[in-house]
Amino acid sequence: MSPEEVAALRRKVAWRILPLTILLYLVAYLDRANVGFAKLRMARDLGFSEEVFGFGIGIFFIGYLLLEIPGALLVERWSARKWFARILITWGFVSAATAFVQTPLQFNLARFFLGVAEAGFFPGIIVYFTHWFPEKDRARAMSGFIVAIPVSMALGAPISALLLDVNWFGLLGWQWLFILEGLPAVVLGIVTLFIFTDRPRHAKWLSVKERDYLEGTLATEAAAKETVQKVSITQALRLPNVWLLALGIFAANTGGYALGFWLPTTVKSISGGSDRASLFFSGLFYLFGVVGVLYAGFSSDRHGERKWHCVAGKAATGVFLAASAIPGQPFWLVMIWLCLTGLVAYSWPAPFWALPTLTLTASAAATAIGLINIIANLAGYLGNHVFGWMKQSGVSDSGCLFFLATCYLMGAAIISRVRTTI
Repeated sequence: MSPEEVAALRRKVAWRILPLTILLYLVAYLDRANVGFAKLRMARDLGFSEEVFGFGIGIFFIGYLLLEIPGALLVERWSARKWFARILITWGFVSAATAFVQTPLQFNLARFFLGVAEAGFFPGIIVYFTHWFPEKDRARAMSGFIVAIPVSMALGAPISALLLDVNWFGLLGWQWLFILEGLPAVVLGIVTLFIFTDRPRHAKWLSVKERDYLEGTLATEAAAKETVQKVSITQALRLPNVWLLALGIFAANTGGYALGFWLPTTVKSISGGSDRASLFFSGLFYLFGVVGVLYAGFSSDRHGERKWHCVAGKAATGVFLAASAIPGQPFWLVMIWLCLTGLVAYSWPAPFWALPTLTLTASAAATAIGLINIIANLAGYLGNHVFGWMKQSGVSDSGCLFFLATCYLMGAAIISRVRTTI
């Protein structure tokens, strides 16, 4: 194919694959994180303590890790279309059912089974992208996908703020929040069965020439990896880089997941404002995150560099977050620091998730990604549980934010030790 035809093919694939996957992850992340918005009223109505919420938010990640490696392998060896449809439909129903919990046990069970239902989606998407995007396009594709995180939260914050004040058919606002933000996943799961495409060879929207070129390019890259370094699944789990990546994201996610879930509560505590104002201020944090993730993917692909983009993003997040925690600052200055934190907090995942797929064979990469994501989600449990315990124990907002900043800085230090030629 000519360079012009190749460029047109890259655009066609991006426009066909990315919008739907971004939409799916937007719904996924909102359904896992909207409990942070609902908490502003839910905790009061149900009488849940900060520690109860911290444990309930965190237990999602215990359920989530159960199907991480199987989920990634199913996408590699079976069907992304069918697997993603199953995930969407089940998590949509479970998320909506959270509206009817009344006790801490019911809340914990709902969160646990939401994690089980959503398990395998994120690592599955990473593997799925290796079926469509050559290496040079992968970080930009991941940044387009990961942009769904700050977008979902930026949209979810004001929408949730409005829903908190409704009272329809005897149900409270936080209950409608779970219902109306959960059911779209069920609809999208059904849609996925009809419009998702597993691999280029199945794509009727590509010409024969385009299918052959794309399949050939991806096969050549895979064969080059096999030639340079044959790595079995078992061997992949013994590679130092795999464990450095796992520990690096564990440290950063310990801070990151807690920050995402507890941001509205922290902003409300610092500002002393209303629930609605706190959610709108939280939305600003995520709007800045949209800009950061898009620029990071573009810059990483432009320079062909992944590792130091990841390290810089984590380190900058830690520095800005620590600055926001300095006691005695006016709220407007704290929000400036938090907006700068949002700008860089989502800049590192895209280059980070490009790293495992650059040096491993397909099956080994699928397993490594699943393992890394298991460790990453254990951090979600730890960070939220510890943060809830700290709040319950009377630790100040500044002390809690300093803890989160330290986690990011540790993550940057660990990833700086990863050996890579890219």
